[in-house]
Amino acid sequence: MSFQSLGLNNALLKAVEKQGYTTPSPIQKKAIPLILEGKDVLASAQTGTGKTAGFTLPMLQILDATRSEKFRPIRALILTPTRELAAQVYENVKDYGAYLNMKSTVVFGGVKAKAQIATIKQGVDILVATPGRLLDLENQKALSLKRIEILVLDEADRMLDMGFLRDIKKIMSLMPAKRQNLLFSATFSKEIKELAAGILHNPVLVEATPQNSTAEKVEQKVYRVDKGQKTELITKLISDGNWKQVLVFTRTKHGANKLTKQLVASKISAAAIHGNKSQGARTKALAEFKTNDIRVLVATDIAARGLDIPLLPHVINFELPNIPEDYIHRIGRTGRAGAKGEALSLVCIEEMEYVREIEKLLGQKLETEVIEGFEPNNTTEPGKPNSNKPNKKNHTPRNHSKKSNNSNSKRNDNRSSRRENSKRR
Repeated sequence: MSFQSLGLNNALLKAVEKQGYTTPSPIQKKAIPLILEGKDVLASAQTGTGKTAGFTLPMLQILDATRSEKFRPIRALILTPTRELAAQVYENVKDYGAYLNMKSTVVFGGVKAKAQIATIKQGVDILVATPGRLLDLENQKALSLKRIEILVLDEADRMLDMGFLRDIKKIMSLMPAKRQNLLFSATFSKEIKELAAGILHNPVLVEATPQNSTAEKVEQKVYRVDKGQKTELITKLISDGNWKQVLVFTRTKHGANKLTKQLVASKISAAAIHGNKSQGARTKALAEFKTNDIRVLVATDIAARGLDIPLLPHVINFELPNIPEDYIHRIGRTGRAGAKGEALSLVCIEEMEYVREIEKLLGQKLETEVIEGFEPNNTTEPGKPNSNKPNKKNHTPRNHSKKSNNSNSKRNDNRSSRRENSKRR
């Protein structure tokens, strides 16, 4: 199947070709024709599946067909949970709309609103936004949502995790009831289904990948290690492997800053990205990471969704997340678009409960090893027999180069409290 067979016009086909794509992904094959028909869509799709093009391309075609030359109210709204994702989606809208007479812009917090307001006043067809800044500008009467024809909720599950439900409901009240609604989510939790029921009208369900699945070409491995030896071990892995592009996840902002300083002290170029960093600092760090000017990007879960880093070879969980679904989103940064990838987790005794929950969610056991010289004091959990000792062996790091990488369970009773703790980070 080609993009042309999906019913896209010549301007969009030219833009797709310019981006180097020839064959639509599964989510694009399923979603694009439905959206072009004007249907509401509820789509389950992980990041890295091409979902952004899956809603951007048909949205552009619909708006272009009924465009007014003189009057440009905001006719399409794309809501995203984070600044990074908003910026990325906006770039995609510009790229795919390169040969159309369509105007778009993006608004998010962390930067001054003056320039954003000025752009909106000049007239835009498509607005990409995070909920907080959007409501702030609407309260200032800097924009109106009364002419919205298409609404996209991107990574809706993440928006709920981050506590945006009230904001979303407020935004819904500001738009006309008659509109096309597209909701994209990596998971279909009870909360997502309730949100969809209140927004979507007779939606068509589209599932591109199994729920809570991980990329087939991602090699997942657990290294058992004492908490106090994690920094030394991660430094060894990166140095011995001569890894040039590594995304590392910590659970807290303080932990991200601390690890970054320790890596830099060990002559490994690194930068941290989290909610306390200014938007300029976050944008700079991500740009330098993509161009290999820094080797390691240390991030909290703010970067777990939406970061598009082509052919990223390595993801390391310096600390496991306390919500197992977040593990999937973290390691989903690698093994994208058919490329191979490696996801390593440094796990101390206190985190073994998280490992069990992740394995339960995935429906598979994670390979576990101990690296010589980094043997933990406790290789088994308290009260557990020592029959499941991890394999102990010398570690020979895999040296990936960018060129070589071409390629539901019920939640337990503590999950809700863990989610609340995760929101605060």
